Amino acid sequence: MTNIAILTGRIAREPDTRETKGGTNVTGITVVTDRPARDKDGKTYKDENGYTAKESEFHRVTCFNGLAKTVGQYCSKGQLVSVQGRIHYTQWEDKDGVTRYGTEILADKVDFLSRGSGSSDDNDNTDAPEID
Repeated sequence: MTNIAILTGRIAREPDTRETKGGTNVTGITVVTDRPARDKDGKTYKDENGYTAKESEFHRVTCFNGLAKTVGQYCSKGQLVSVQGRIHYTQWEDKDGVTRYGTEILADKVDFLSRGSGSSDDNDNTDAPEID
């Protein structure tokens, strides 16, 4: 049995990095992917600018330990990445006793397919690993 997820998309917001009480580094990113939108007949169509209309999906991705440090340090909003990992489902009860469900990708590998946008001199990615 196999549980493998591969996503290629752009980071939708700045990475969220934290450390657990046990000392584990955790970084969360949101990766947005898109595909051609389809009408009720299953056909693709053009938007008002003449481009094929797209539907976007936002995926929660969680990285741990060394990968979490690297992603937190070198990734930024708008950067194109490829993520490999596994799909993980969670279930919990909220404060009102309602059962909630969530889905995320637990990343094993994140490849940087472009440099980050670098909004400041502290985050210009000049010492980021080379892109193959």
